[in-house]
Amino acid sequence: MTGSGTGVSIGPRLTASRIIRAGRPSELVVRCGLLDTTLADLPTSVVFFYPGQLDTDRLADGLAIALGRLPVFAGRLRTDDGLRIVCDDSGVPMDSYRVDEDLPAAIARMTLPESGFVDHVQAVPARTADLPLLTVRISQLSDGGTAVGCSWHHAVGDMQSFLLFMHTWSAACRNQPLPEVALVPDRDGELLAALPERDSGRPSFRLPDAAEAELIRQEVMQSARANRSVQIYFTDNEIERLRADLGERAGRALSVNDALCAHLLSTVWQLDGSDRDFRLVMPVNVRRHLQLPAGLVGNLFSEVYLSFTTDATAEQLATAIRDGIADFAQAHLSLRTNHDYLAGIGSSRLAECVPIGLDPANLTFTLSNWSRFGVYDVIFDDQRPAVFSPAANLQLARVCWLVEGFDNTGMLCLIALPARLSARLRSADGRAALHRYREPDEPLPELATAIRKLA
Repeated sequence: MTGSGTGVSIGPRLTASRIIRAGRPSELVVRCGLLDTTLADLPTSVVFFYPGQLDTDRLADGLAIALGRLPVFAGRLRTDDGLRIVCDDSGVPMDSYRVDEDLPAAIARMTLPESGFVDHVQAVPARTADLPLLTVRISQLSDGGTAVGCSWHHAVGDMQSFLLFMHTWSAACRNQPLPEVALVPDRDGELLAALPERDSGRPSFRLPDAAEAELIRQEVMQSARANRSVQIYFTDNEIERLRADLGERAGRALSVNDALCAHLLSTVWQLDGSDRDFRLVMPVNVRRHLQLPAGLVGNLFSEVYLSFTTDATAEQLATAIRDGIADFAQAHLSLRTNHDYLAGIGSSRLAECVPIGLDPANLTFTLSNWSRFGVYDVIFDDQRPAVFSPAANLQLARVCWLVEGFDNTGMLCLIALPARLSARLRSADGRAALHRYREPDEPLPELATAIRKLA
């Protein structure tokens, strides 16, 4: 048995395996958009950690109801007429395991690409091999806690789409009214009708030449060996001190996102000691900006794209982020440009496209803020998550997520960095720099104090 990240585990033991279906095929066939198609090589994986044991039969019954409400997650991909999701109720695998680790040890191990708490969707084979678009893995932990690991195919939808599904699953388990859902058969048609005629004019994708394509391939292949993920927890009080200080220095009001992102970037850059300029990509949910329903399922995001010189201060970073988000619709929205660009290169070359954030030749951070998506409202058996975490299957350098922290307090950051730099962040000097706004005697959540490698 292991505890708090120490000891030796004998490995997870499978206790049950089943395929969950709604029980009735839908007639819906969703024609994926060009953005969905360019993301069709990617799974997205996350884990919800609960403090107590969950009833797996009740979870299975609620999952079936949720799949009936959002049948795209139980469907399969077809490629005979462009990429399509056929909502045929083929189902979702739900496997249950017993794991000889307690909650702190399990959370600490989430920094590993193969943590064992998620069955990552096989995104590329799923196009042609009739494979699931969602997997669920339930792990009963040694101290009575439960990990619910989910992985979904990015062609199905973005984080908002997935959390809509999770809130539906939670509501079904509690016999609560189900959230409103909007499923459309022609995603590009629906999106183009809502887009302004002109946007930023900057595509979010590019076709690399042969040399850059090889550089990217090497970056991906070496990522597991070369990079490490670091978990960082910021308390509510230190975030408020940080925001007040940067706001005063910037001479303007800043959001938590502005201040925390700027602080992270500035601190990592200082610890790295690099003299190279860098870039920042921040995905933005466009539903609100385009007056689209919150329950619309699909990939409905664009990004803020900023460039910085290496001598930029934290307040300058925060100001640029604030301006970028405020001017998003006019200066950064790129969905119409993306559609025109991807349509222009032709469907046969979509797989060659890479997002602007995947740019090893130019140091680029990709920072996704998943706070305020309601991850702590995914309630099962009257329990809210003790903590939530992404579970990346790749550790690409300078990819970062922000989400609310332990018991929905503070903020938890997961960032992948080159191994030597990640070690600096975990060092005493690195922690001092990261937490310069934390009072020495500031209390931390019990789980935060139990995780040995938490920065």
